[in-house]
Amino acid sequence: MKNPLSSSQKVSLLAACTFTLVAPIMGYLSIGLPPVIIVGGSALVGLFCWYFTYLKKPVEPNIILPLFILTVAGLQIHIVEEYLMGFAPAMSRLFGIPWSEKNFLMVFALIGPVIYTLTSLGLYYKVPIAGFVAWFIFIGPGVAEFTHFIFPLIAPNLLPHDPHSLTASIKGTRIPQMPNFYFRTTGQYYFPGMWTAVLPMIPGCLAIYRLLIRKKQSFKSAEPTNV
Repeated sequence: MKNPLSSSQKVSLLAACTFTLVAPIMGYLSIGLPPVIIVGGSALVGLFCWYFTYLKKPVEPNIILPLFILTVAGLQIHIVEEYLMGFAPAMSRLFGIPWSEKNFLMVFALIGPVIYTLTSLGLYYKVPIAGFVAWFIFIGPGVAEFTHFIFPLIAPNLLPHDPHSLTASIKGTRIPQMPNFYFRTTGQYYFPGMWTAVLPMIPGCLAIYRLLIRKKQSFKSAEPTNV
C-alpha cells in the first residue's frame, strides 16, 4: 500500500497546483502569451518532476541546495546583463507586449531574490513546497534560457526592419527605447542575456540530471529481487 500524503504535503501540492494555474493566467492578462508558454510550461514540468522526486520524500540538502544556490547566483548575474542591455523593452518590441523595465526589476531583481532566499531555507529544512520552487527554477533558468539563442532569429512584432530604438504605447503602456535585435536587420547575432544564459543553465541542468538519476536509482532499489 502506498504511503498517503501528510497534511503539509497536501498543502504544498495544493499551493504548487494553484501557482501552476494562476501564474500563467496572471502573466497572460498583464503581459501576453509569452509568460504562459515560458512560466506555465516551466511550472507544469516542474510540478510533475517535483511530485515524483521530492514531495513524498524530500531530497537531502547536501544534494539539492548547493546546485540551487549556484543556479540562482548564475541567474542573478544573467539578470544584470539583461537589465544593462535592455531585455524587457527588447521583449516588448519582439512580441508586442507591454513589459516595462520597472516590472522587470520588480519581479526578477527585487521579489525574486526574496523567494530564492526563503527557498534555500526551505530546502535546508526539507519543506515540501521549497522543492517545487527549486524544480521551477531548474526548469526555467536551467532549461528555458536556451530561448535567448532563438530570439535574434525572430522578426519583431514592431517595425522589424527598423534598426533604431522605438518608443511606443502597447496596450495602454508606454514603453520607451525598445531596441531591435533582429539578426537580419542588425547583422549581429545577439539578444540581451545571451552571453550569460549558460550560467544558470549549467547547474540547473546538472540538478535535474542528479535528481532524476537519484529517483531512478531509488526506484530500482525498491524493486523486489527474485530469489
